[in-house]
Amino acid sequence: MDQEALKSRLPSDIAARVRSLKQSGTTLTAILDASGLDAAGRTDLERDATNALNGTAGVSEVRVALMADKPAAPAGPVIVAVGSGKGGVGKSTLTANLAVALARSGRKVGLVDADVYGPSQPMLLDTEGQRPLAEGDKLVPIMSRFGVPMLSMGHLVEAGKALAWRGPMASGAFGQLVDAVWGDIEVLLLDLPPGTGDVQITMLQKHKPAGAVIVSTPQDLALIDAQRAAELFAKGNVPIIGLVENMAGYICPHCGEESDPFGRGGVEAAAAQAGIPFLGRIPLSLSVREASDAGEPPAAGEGEGAAAFVAVADQVGQWLDRRSGSPAG
Repeated sequence: MDQEALKSRLPSDIAARVRSLKQSGTTLTAILDASGLDAAGRTDLERDATNALNGTAGVSEVRVALMADKPAAPAGPVIVAVGSGKGGVGKSTLTANLAVALARSGRKVGLVDADVYGPSQPMLLDTEGQRPLAEGDKLVPIMSRFGVPMLSMGHLVEAGKALAWRGPMASGAFGQLVDAVWGDIEVLLLDLPPGTGDVQITMLQKHKPAGAVIVSTPQDLALIDAQRAAELFAKGNVPIIGLVENMAGYICPHCGEESDPFGRGGVEAAAAQAGIPFLGRIPLSLSVREASDAGEPPAAGEGEGAAAFVAVADQVGQWLDRRSGSPAG
């Protein structure tokens, strides 16, 4: 008897679940789709199918096997790396404010301070002295008061203690921070250490970001190093979301005159030359420095101090929306 004839012996609801019906000698084997059924439903399906097929001509044994598609694994957060070619360009300050601004726009954002040798995010987001809990062998991120859960080596080691770690140890520590219990986080920002060393390479190999933001000051030396960082991401097939020019333009708090101690426009010009989006310009500001040292990221407030960071966050948010194919709700 062919499969269609055998299916005709089954109730329509059971027949719709048939993946295979095959008779071999006097044994009839039915493979049924049990997707969406709980334990009791699977028991009922197996019993009802067996009863319906018993008595089939020439069959002395009915075997019913149930199968179900495995639920899709959670996709996990979209990882966005924030990198620079050298230190001292304000990358960590940009990352902290980017996280806060994205969170204020309604996105669920987490932050990993991947600079295991010089972690600064606990100060920037006012979580110094706090220690993460653990669930099994995974760390539970610390929730900052700005709505951004975060993890940093600064939460795991004594403040001010130097870490004399070789590359593999640092890379392993970085992996623990990324593989934490992030829950329903949609976007995970990685504040990378400067350069193109072991941590960055491990990140590309094991925790490949969906995109990267490169931060640089306008002067030529910083731009050369930023280009090296961009090349590292390009070799790892990580799209560059865009470049940010930091410390561009300084307003004297006494006379109000604007000057450019680090130059101006170099990053924007480099982005245009390379065909990479330019995400925005962050001014060199005493108020930003003071707020950052106090654990009060400007993006958490209003006014000019927040506006530049919000503008960059808007650009990153648009990239995230284009990537997902739908605007943020």
